Amino acid sequence: MNSKVKVVADATTGAVINVSPNNEEYGYVRIEQSRTLIDDNGFLRRKVVSTLVPGLLIELQAEGFYNGQELSGKIMIKESLTPFNEKSPEKDLKVAGDTGIVCKFEGNPVYRKTQYTMASNAEDVLIKHDNVDELRAAYAIQKNKSQAIKPSVDFNI
Repeated sequence: MNSKVKVVADATTGAVINVSPNNEEYGYVRIEQSRTLIDDNGFLRRKVVSTLVPGLLIELQAEGFYNGQELSGKIMIKESLTPFNEKSPEKDLKVAGDTGIVCKFEGNPVYRKTQYTMASNAEDVLIKHDNVDELRAAYAIQKNKSQAIKPSVDFNI
């Protein structure tokens, strides 16, 4: 079951409406939602999905957004084989965990972004990556590194 979409204040400044660093006439509000997702292996997971709602600063302020405010609708996940942002395509690359490896489908990178919609019945658009062997190898290396730095049971101070 998915939770309601909630407005979230900036952890550092406490601001709900944030001014764009590129143009002070624009801003954005950060929102998040706890979602039930099924991963590529069919495993159910609860994840917090977030996105930004951009707009003219004056219009965002007129909406009266506040921290913790619940909104109707859903945060959608959209995946694509073409970049969402041609100028900075690397911003939207789908990366597997903290491996740094880009998820791919038939050798092409998968791009991922989130977007708020007021339509609660909107469906996610997902692409199942197929570079599984590359990811398994990366996870095995990570697992070996983490085991190598663990102290033995006999270690005592």
